Amino acid sequence: MTAPQDKAQNAPKVTEREARQVAEAAREQDWRKPSFAKELFLGRFRLDLIHPHPLPASDDAQRGEEFLARLRVFCETKVDSALIEREARIPDETINGLKELGALGMKIDTKYGGLGLTQVYYNKALALAGSANPAIGALLSAHQSIGVPQPLKLFGTQAQKDAFLPRLASTAISAFLLTEPDVGSDPARLATTAVLDGDSYIVDGVKLWTTNGVIADLLVVMARVPRTETSKGGITAFVVEADSPGVTVENRNVFMGLRGLENGVTRFHQVRVPVANRIGPEGAGLKIALTTLNTGRLSLPAMCVGAGKWCLKIAREWSSVREQWGKPVAHHEAVGSKIAFIAATTFALEAVLDLSSQMADEDRNDIRIEAALAKLYGSEMGWLMADELVQIRGGRGFETADSLAARGERAVPAEQVLRDMRINRIFEGSTEIMHLLIAREAVDAHLKVAGDLIDPEKNLSEKAKAGAQAGVFYARWLPKLVAGPGQLPRSYAEFNPPDHPDLSPHLRYVERSARKLARSTFYAMSRWQGRMETKQGFLGRIVDIGAELFAMSAACVRAELLRTTEEYGREAYQLADAFCRQSRIRTDELFARLWTNTDDLDRKVVTGVMSGTYTWLEQGIVDPSGEGPWIADATPGPAKKDNVHRPIR
Repeated sequence: MTAPQDKAQNAPKVTEREARQVAEAAREQDWRKPSFAKELFLGRFRLDLIHPHPLPASDDAQRGEEFLARLRVFCETKVDSALIEREARIPDETINGLKELGALGMKIDTKYGGLGLTQVYYNKALALAGSANPAIGALLSAHQSIGVPQPLKLFGTQAQKDAFLPRLASTAISAFLLTEPDVGSDPARLATTAVLDGDSYIVDGVKLWTTNGVIADLLVVMARVPRTETSKGGITAFVVEADSPGVTVENRNVFMGLRGLENGVTRFHQVRVPVANRIGPEGAGLKIALTTLNTGRLSLPAMCVGAGKWCLKIAREWSSVREQWGKPVAHHEAVGSKIAFIAATTFALEAVLDLSSQMADEDRNDIRIEAALAKLYGSEMGWLMADELVQIRGGRGFETADSLAARGERAVPAEQVLRDMRINRIFEGSTEIMHLLIAREAVDAHLKVAGDLIDPEKNLSEKAKAGAQAGVFYARWLPKLVAGPGQLPRSYAEFNPPDHPDLSPHLRYVERSARKLARSTFYAMSRWQGRMETKQGFLGRIVDIGAELFAMSAACVRAELLRTTEEYGREAYQLADAFCRQSRIRTDELFARLWTNTDDLDRKVVTGVMSGTYTWLEQGIVDPSGEGPWIADATPGPAKKDNVHRPIR
C-alpha cells in the first residue's frame, strides 16, 4: 500500500484555532446595513427589504441593453464554441475581439475607459457570453470579478487606479492568485512570501489554479509579509506585472471541462514588486479577497442561469420531436417532470441573481450572505439541471457534439455542458466551504451575545457577563419566534391577483419556516454549544434551508414585478408557483434531516475507513493512477520548467 506523502514543508504550521482566528480576522465584523438573508436566518422575514423589486436606473438599463445587443452579435458571429472545445484554447482573434468590444472593461468606470455597467447588466453579459462558450465567461469573470479591477475599485489608491484601470479596460488581462499546491480554503497556511527590500517587496512562492494566469498581463497576488519590529505583516495583496523577471508559468492545467480555460501554475522567484503596487496595508490581503468576493461570487450564478436557459431550450426542442410509444417524450410524466424542474429552477435562479445584483448596485443592503447563497444555490441547481438534460437526451446526451454531427444529427453539446458545469460546485469556494462561511454569518448574532459562553478559553467572569447579555437578548428574541404573519390567512394578499396562481401561501410558508429555522439553530446551539462548529452536516442543512427560502422569496417578488411590467406576468406566476411547490418539498425534507440523519454513524464509518478497517473492501481492482506525490512540491526557488506564459497580442 502506498504511504501518504508528507505535507509540504514550506507551508506554515498552524493549529485549527489559529486557522480559525485568521479567517475570523479577515471577515467583515459589523453589519452596518440591513440584510434580508441575515434577518431570514434570525427568523425575521423582512419582505420590505426586497419588495417592491428594485429596478436599475433607465440610463443604466439603456447602456446595458445596448452593450448586450453588440455582445450578442459578437457571440453569434465570432465565437466558434466547437473550435474552442476541440483545440482547448480560445483563439487570440476571439480574445482580441472581446477587447475591441470593450468586454474587458464592463465593470470599470467610464472615466478610466470602461463601460461602467451595473452588476445587473454585467451578470447578464456573463450569462450571454458563457452560453456561447463557458470558457469565455470564465475568462471575463476571472478578469473583472476577482482579478485586478475589483480590488483596485474597492481598495486601490488613486494612483493605482490611474495607472492600471485604463489598461485593464482595454488590453490587459488580469488574474487572481491565492491558492497554492498545499493551501486551498485554509489561507492561514499561505506559503508565498513578500519580504520588504527598500522600495520593493521580494516575492517567492508557487501559485496553483491561476485562472487567466497563462495569458494574463497583470496579477493580483496574495503573499505573506513577515512580521517585523515595525510591521505586523500578514497576508497582503499586490499587483504584479506578469512579465516581471522571475515570474514563470510552469504549466497550463487541463480539466474535464472548461477546456478553453487558461489556468496554470505560476512560480515567483525573487520577483521585485514595487511598494506602490501593494493594495491596502500589510495584512489586509484576506479581507480584500473576501470583500471582493462579496459581489464577485455573483458572476458564477450568472453563468449557471445562462446554462439553465440553454438546458431549457434544448429540452423543449428535443422533447417535442423525440417520440416514444406514440407521443413526444415531453408528454410522458417521467420526462415532463424533469422539464418542469429545469423551467421552474431557471426562473428562480434568475430571480435570485437579478435581485442580488440589483441590491448590490443600490448598495443599500449588505448582500454578503445573499451573494454567497446565490453562488451556492446556483452551482448546485445548475449542475442538477445539466444532469437532467443529459438524461432527457438519453444516449445522445452522453455522445459528443462532434460525434452527433459526424453521423448527421444536430451537434448538441449536452455532455460538454455537464462537464463544464461541474467546476461551479468548487470554484470560488466549494459547496462545503460555502456552507461553513454562510453558517458563520448566519449565527453571527448568537456568537456576539453568547460566544464567550461556549469559548473554552474564557474565564468564569467573562462567561458570567456573556450569560447576562445572552439572557437579555434571548428574552426579547425568542418570544418573537412563536407567531407571525405566516399564520394569518390573508397575509401577503398582494401576491394573490385575480386570474393568477396564488403565491401568498408560499410567502406565508417562508415566514413560518424562517422562524422554525431560527428556533432550530437556537436549539442546536443550546444542545451542542462549543461543539456546534463540528456539526457540519447540521450547519449545511441549515444553510440549504435558508437558500431555499431565499429562492422562494426572490421567485415570488420577481413574478410580481413581471406581472406589472411584462406581458407574460401570468406565466411568471405559474413558474414561481411551480418552483415554490418543488422547493417546499425539498425544504421540508431538509428540516426533517436536521434531527433524523446518519451523521454520527457516518463519522464512525469514516474513522474505520481512515484507520484501514475496511481496506478489504478495496480488493479486486487495479488502480490506473500514475506514480507521484499527492501534492506537488512547492518549495520556493528558480523555475525548472520553460515559461508557457502566452500573452495575447
